Amino acid sequence: MSSSHAYFGDIWLTRLLIQRGMAAIYLVAFTTVIRQFKPLLGENGLLPVPDYLQHTTWRESPSIFHWRYSDRLLDTVAFTGLILSICALIGLIDSGPIWLSITAWLLLYVLYLSIVNVGQRFFGFGWESMLLEAGFFTAFLGPSHTQPTAIPVLILRWMLFRTEVGAGLIKLRHDPCWRDLTCLYYHYETQPLPNPLSWYFHQISAPMHRFSALASHFIQVVVPFALFAPQPIASLAGALIIFHQLVLIVSGNYAWLNWLTVVLGLSAFDDRILSVAVPLHAPALIPRPMAFDILLYSLATLTGALSIQPALNLISRSQLMNTSYNPFHLVGAYGAFGQVGRERYEIVIEGTGDRVITPATEWREYGFKAKPGELKRMPPQVAPYHLRLDWLIWFLPFSVVVTGNGIRVPGYSQWFFKFIHKLLIADAGILQLMGKNPFPEDPPTFIRALFYRYRFTTMEEKRQTGAWWNRKLLGVYLPPMSLEMLLKL
Repeated sequence: MSSSHAYFGDIWLTRLLIQRGMAAIYLVAFTTVIRQFKPLLGENGLLPVPDYLQHTTWRESPSIFHWRYSDRLLDTVAFTGLILSICALIGLIDSGPIWLSITAWLLLYVLYLSIVNVGQRFFGFGWESMLLEAGFFTAFLGPSHTQPTAIPVLILRWMLFRTEVGAGLIKLRHDPCWRDLTCLYYHYETQPLPNPLSWYFHQISAPMHRFSALASHFIQVVVPFALFAPQPIASLAGALIIFHQLVLIVSGNYAWLNWLTVVLGLSAFDDRILSVAVPLHAPALIPRPMAFDILLYSLATLTGALSIQPALNLISRSQLMNTSYNPFHLVGAYGAFGQVGRERYEIVIEGTGDRVITPATEWREYGFKAKPGELKRMPPQVAPYHLRLDWLIWFLPFSVVVTGNGIRVPGYSQWFFKFIHKLLIADAGILQLMGKNPFPEDPPTFIRALFYRYRFTTMEEKRQTGAWWNRKLLGVYLPPMSLEMLLKL
């Protein structure tokens, strides 16, 4: 038995589960592209890709779309990725020679890289880079009929280490409430998109919130060092990390961030432990070609070189969060919730069909898929699906100055004006990304946006009213706007 085998154990099942998990996440990612990309970023989207490509180069943001962009080509790229994801999920990619497996996984990476690198704000989330990095290294795991190797598994463990320790340190360094263990007093209420259980997590006692924060620090800052220990210690570390991620999954909506971390957590296990839950056993395996081993050692060397900057970032007092050090999104810096909001502010969009605004004007509220709005609506579960418009709306209040006398809006994002314009013309693409449309027949003549403070109801308030939220109007984020007024801006 080789020293490597004694240290890592058998990893055939480990490899299989990582590949299937990555395929499932790619499937969700390409589905979101098919359903959301064109209204947000297409030829007539809020941030059109053709406009963006005029101000960037392939070297800055490598993408197939530098050749040309069209909505039809976007569909081709997205559906190709979707089909490849399905093939990987059901094992078709595994059935061919080793070069086919590598090529198929790298093609998935290239297709999604091409989308992310032109996706601008709507694809500017840390889990996009995480998916690209994990997908790239998954390509070198090899098909299930070849002998597995520890090199890509170890690289994925290193990525998991950076993800967890980066998230833990960014918390401890940036927000005092993580240091005094009070952040969870606010987190479940102020997180981007609460889910059905977030309200219940918010009601947990203060001592339990503090204990949960302390446990989070332990799992994210201390436990990851055990990922590089021999078995079964590494598996125990992986189990703790996965347990922590499952708690995050049932308490919020973070797209595929947590599910991807769960998949990375599988890299810590060996087959002896995984087979207890998944009773599969390796078939007769063929040796890896020497050329593949040479490629793997080259990959390890490249990873080591690319790791210098993110490793230095981990020990830096000015640590960066969710940063890519190259346009290929490989070996980056990760982390989340370095700052936790103490209050939840929401922008509520309303429209009216009145031609003249008066005190008697009736305003009707637009709904969103998951963003809080209607007070009695239960927060939905949408993750691992990613609602990009809802997330971008959540970020808008961060620039607003809230005072004792109201609010001050320093300025507006250009895409937000385009969004209002789309509502005023009842754009079908944007409306299908939203919830309730209060103007199903004719578009509104005016749109406005109000600024509210939202809070979860207490147990007693929920019992009496059935409401999940209460809210207080703080001011007008955007005064009433018509098409004519928008055209003058």
